[in-house]
Amino acid sequence: MKKYLKTDEWNIIEDSFQADRMRWSESIFSLGNGRFGQRGYFEEPYSSDSYRGAFVAGITFLDKTRVGWWKNGFPRFYTRIPNAPDWSRISLRLIDEELDLAQWDVDSFNRRLDMKAGISYRDAEVTSPRGNKLRLHVEHITDMAHPNLCLIKYSVTSVNYTGKISLVPTFDGDIVNQAEHPDEKIWNILRSGTTSDCAYLWTQTRREDAQICYAMTYRFFKNNKETFANPIRIEKEKQTGFSVGVEVKPDDTVTLIKYIAIASSLYYERQDLIEASVSEARSTGWDVLVQEHRQAWQEIWDETDVIIEGDPEAQQGIRYNIFQLYQTYRGDDPRLNIGPKGFTGEKYGGNTYWNTELCCVPFFLLSTPKKIAENLLMYRYKQLPKAIENARKLGFDNGAALFPQVTSNGEECHSEWEITFEEIHRNNMIVYAILQHSTLTGTLDYIARYGLEVMIAISRFWSQRVSFSQPKQQYVILGVTGPNEYENNVDNNWYTNYSCMRCLRTTLSFLEIIARQYPDEYARIRRITRLNYTEESERWRDIIERIYLPEDPERGIFVQNDGYMDKVLQSADAIPDGERPINQYWSWDRILRSCYIKQGDVLLGLYLYYFNFDRETIRRNFEFYEPMTVHESSLSPHIHSILAARIGKVEKAYQLFLHATRLDLDDYNNEGDQGLHITSMPGSWLAIVRGFAGLQILNDTLKIEPVIPEKWSSYSFKVNYLGNTLHIQVSKEIKISLTAGSQLNIQVYQNVYELRQGLALTVNLKDLS
Repeated sequence: MKKYLKTDEWNIIEDSFQADRMRWSESIFSLGNGRFGQRGYFEEPYSSDSYRGAFVAGITFLDKTRVGWWKNGFPRFYTRIPNAPDWSRISLRLIDEELDLAQWDVDSFNRRLDMKAGISYRDAEVTSPRGNKLRLHVEHITDMAHPNLCLIKYSVTSVNYTGKISLVPTFDGDIVNQAEHPDEKIWNILRSGTTSDCAYLWTQTRREDAQICYAMTYRFFKNNKETFANPIRIEKEKQTGFSVGVEVKPDDTVTLIKYIAIASSLYYERQDLIEASVSEARSTGWDVLVQEHRQAWQEIWDETDVIIEGDPEAQQGIRYNIFQLYQTYRGDDPRLNIGPKGFTGEKYGGNTYWNTELCCVPFFLLSTPKKIAENLLMYRYKQLPKAIENARKLGFDNGAALFPQVTSNGEECHSEWEITFEEIHRNNMIVYAILQHSTLTGTLDYIARYGLEVMIAISRFWSQRVSFSQPKQQYVILGVTGPNEYENNVDNNWYTNYSCMRCLRTTLSFLEIIARQYPDEYARIRRITRLNYTEESERWRDIIERIYLPEDPERGIFVQNDGYMDKVLQSADAIPDGERPINQYWSWDRILRSCYIKQGDVLLGLYLYYFNFDRETIRRNFEFYEPMTVHESSLSPHIHSILAARIGKVEKAYQLFLHATRLDLDDYNNEGDQGLHITSMPGSWLAIVRGFAGLQILNDTLKIEPVIPEKWSSYSFKVNYLGNTLHIQVSKEIKISLTAGSQLNIQVYQNVYELRQGLALTVNLKDLS
C-alpha cells in the first residue's frame, strides 16, 4: 500500500513531480467517456519512462494466438484492444527548445482530477536547460455529453522568457502496442491532411478489422484575446496538425484550445468517417461544451453518489471508483462491454471477463433506473451462438453453451489450459446476472425473450459436464479450476458444484414460470432450442438431488475442493511482508501446493446465494477461509467485506472495504503502472449497499440490516428496486425516503414498514440491531 495522493473528497491530487512513478500516475489520472479514453500522460512529449495509451471502445485487433504448447480447443485467434493514435499531443516550443519535463527542471507541479466535474487540471512551473522559466496550466476533458469529443485547453505564461512561443497540436499515428508486442505496428494510415482550420488522420488496423478517423480544430489566444496567427501546416505520413506561435515577453500568456473528434467504423460507414469527424470537430465553443459536460456528470452523481461523513479517504475512494466506471462504460450500446482495465491499459486485451456479471451488473441494476444492466446482458445473449460453438469445440453437443473466460466477439480468447478449459464456473455468473435482473426489476420480460435461451444452453453444458461417481452414488465435477486460481485441475470444487446445481434449479423454475405467464414465448423457446422437456428436466432434477457438495462436518464448513484439507493450513499472516503479493515472488508450484487462496471461492458462493445459508454457517466458513485468503485478485476484498459486515465483524469489514475501495489509489497490489481495476470498482459500492447496509432480497421483500463503521458518523446512498428509488441514510438513525415510485414495503431488521413517496421513515438503529 502506497500513500502518494492527497486526501480530498471530490479530487485526486498529486502535488509533486515524481518521475519514478510516472506510469502509476498515468493510470490514476486516466480519462474516458465510454466511447474512448486514455491514460493520464502529458500532452507534450516526454522522453523518459511513460505509457502513452489511448483506446477506442469496440475497436479490436484480431491476432494469431501465440502459445508454445498447443492444446486442441485453444483459440486460433484472439482479439485485443489496440493502442490508438495519440490524439492529445500538443508540443510547446521556444525559439530553440522544446518542453520535455524529463529534461527540464520542474520547479513546482500539481495535477488535480476533479471527479465532480470530470475535468483534469495540471499546473507546473518549469525551467529550460537555457534558463527560460514558464508556467503551464492545462485542462483536459473527455466529453460525457458529446461522446465523440475531447477538449484540451493548454496555456503557457512566460516568467522570464522573451521570444516566440509555438504550440503544436498534432495527431500521431506512429504508435505501437505497449503490452505484449511492443515492436508491432497496428495502424495503417489511409489518409491524412489539413484544411485552413482542420486536420484529420484516417486510420485502419493492419488486418482491416476497423477504422477510426480523428479530426481537430483549434483556437489560439494571447492574453485572453483570440489571435489569428498564420499556422504552419504539418502534413507528414503519420502525423498531421498545425504549429501556431506568437512573440511574448514576461507575464504574457498564450492559450491553445484543441477540439478533437473521434469517429469509428463501429458507428459510421467507413466512407463517411472523415466528414463525420471533421464536422463534429468544428465545435460550438469551450464554455458551452464544458457546461454540458458538467451537467452530464451531475446527472450521474445525482443517481450514484455515496456520501460518507467522517472518513475522507473512504469518501474519495468510493467516488473515484464510480467515476472511473462511468468513464469506461456508458451503457447505451449492447455491443460493448467493460474490460478489466477499461481505457487505462492493454492488459487482458480489453476483453470481457466474468467480472462484469459479478460486479458491474448488480451495481447498475441497483444504482440507476436506466437499462444499462440490460445492455450488458444483451451483450452475452447476442454471443450465445458463439458460446455454443465454444462448447462444441470442447466436445459438448445438443446446444450446450460455454461462455468464454475472455472474449470480445464471443469467441474464447484465452489460451491457458487450466483457465480456458477448467474455469467453467464462469457460466454460472451469466445465469446469476439474469436472475438478478429479474429479482431487482420485478419483470420477467427479459427472461422470456432472451434469458431463458441462455439458461437452457448453460444447463445443457452442466448436464454433460458432470460425471456420475459409482462409489459416491453422486454426481461429481472433475478437473476444474474454481474462483481460487491458486488451485488448478482439482475435483469437486464446492463453488463450481453448487453453481451447477443452482443453475439447473433456476432454469427449471423459470421454464415453469414462463410456460404459465408467457405461453407464446415459451413455445418459441422450446421450438428454437429443441427442448425435450421431459427427458432433459428429469436428468437436471436428478443432478440437483444428487450433486456432491464436499463438507467437513467436524468444522461445520464446506470444503473448497477435494484434497484441500490435506494441505498445511495456516494464516496468510505467516507470509513475510517482503514476499507479498505471492504471485510476484513465489514459484507457481509453491503457490499451488500452499493453502493460500487468491480470492473468495466457497465464500463467493455464500455471498451470491446468501438466502440459502444462515448467519452461523457463513460465520464458520468465513472464519476458516478468510485468514488464508491473500486477496490478490481485485474481486476478493469487497466480497469478504460484505460477508464480514453480515456476521457482525464490522471492523474487519471496514478494513476489507478500504482495500477494495482504495486498491488503485494506494496501489495495494503493486501493479498500478499497468492500469486500473475497472470491473471490480463497483464492488466497493456493493460493499456499502449489500455489506454495511445489509441489503438483501428475501421472499420478494427488500430487507436492510444496517451497521456502521466506528469511524463514520453517517453514510447515505440511493438504490433502485422494482421501479422505485429509495434514499437511505444510516447514522444513529436510519432514514429512508421514496424519491421515485408510489409505494413499497421494506423490512428493517425484523420489522416491515410501508414507504410512500413524500413520507420519510425514521427508525433508531440501536433499538433495531
